[in-house]
Amino acid sequence: MYSTVLLLHILAATVWTGGHLVLATTVLPRALKQGDVRILLDFESAYERIGMPALVIQVVTGLWMAYTLVPDVGRWLSLADRPATLVAAKLALLAVTVLTALDARLRVIPRLTAQTLPAMGRRIGIVTVTSVLFVVVGVSFRGGLFA
Repeated sequence: MYSTVLLLHILAATVWTGGHLVLATTVLPRALKQGDVRILLDFESAYERIGMPALVIQVVTGLWMAYTLVPDVGRWLSLADRPATLVAAKLALLAVTVLTALDARLRVIPRLTAQTLPAMGRRIGIVTVTSVLFVVVGVSFRGGLFA
């Protein structure tokens, strides 16, 4: 069962991180250069159909795997050992992602103009970097950068 959940988690992470890398490196620069919010909004509306379900899958499978690796939920933020520290890092990254996305959705997107595109770009940058860090920390559960 763990392997199936891990596979779903990795596939969802691929969609989420890959989509944000495309957004940050190709779509956003074009929108900023042309001063056209429609470029960004068109991508966002198309991507949300697969990006948001991917994020939900990551959260559900991530929590399941965290519980499997560190069954005592009270230890998830304890930094007592490597697995607990990595779970805490993933939860911190999730908090940054959610708070940044909520800020963008509630404050920036409703008033998005050519003048506010750079503010949206900063939020896209934060979520993109955070998504890459999710991958780095995830790989670290089985080796990787923080082995």
